Amino acid sequence: MEARASSKYLRGSAQKARLVVDMIRGKRVAEALAILQFTNKRAADPVEKCLRSAIANATEKAERQNVAVDPDDLFVKTAFVDIGPTKNRRRVRPAPQGRAYREQRHFCHVTLLVSTGEAEAPAAKGKGKAAKAAAEASPKSAGKGAAKGSKKAAGPAAPEKKAAPKRAPKKAEAAPAAEAKADESASEG
Repeated sequence: MEARASSKYLRGSAQKARLVVDMIRGKRVAEALAILQFTNKRAADPVEKCLRSAIANATEKAERQNVAVDPDDLFVKTAFVDIGPTKNRRRVRPAPQGRAYREQRHFCHVTLLVSTGEAEAPAAKGKGKAAKAAAEASPKSAGKGAAKGSKKAAGPAAPEKKAAPKRAPKKAEAAPAAEAKADESASEG
């Protein structure tokens, strides 16, 4: 069960609202509401209002389909902020060296999608070493052959690291060696 809510024309820039939305993405609804309630950002209140609207939309949608949905089982599946229109006002703000800046008022649009499905582990989404290690440690990767010690079931072997080629000596190091060889050849002849 998924439900969506969006708030449009929120005051403040999208960049600042994204700081708040990034904190609640992927969290359970109760945890997200607690985070928003104690966040000291201007965008936290409108985002909290939007989240409560998404929860209400989910419960109403579930009632229409005769499905029981517990709001505590919901989590924030998707959350994003889009740039809204910029209001260029006639007022002028002071700027350095006697210049003036035109006043701009930024707006943004917040969209939240809540779902009852299981939250995906954030480590499995990444492409780093931790995500690969978590994927290898999962019980799905261990097959029947892995228990017997078969090399095929364990998956492809990691490529071996090649030894780094030795660097050529720098000219400063090569110069004394060349002089020493020249001295030896001169003393022999």
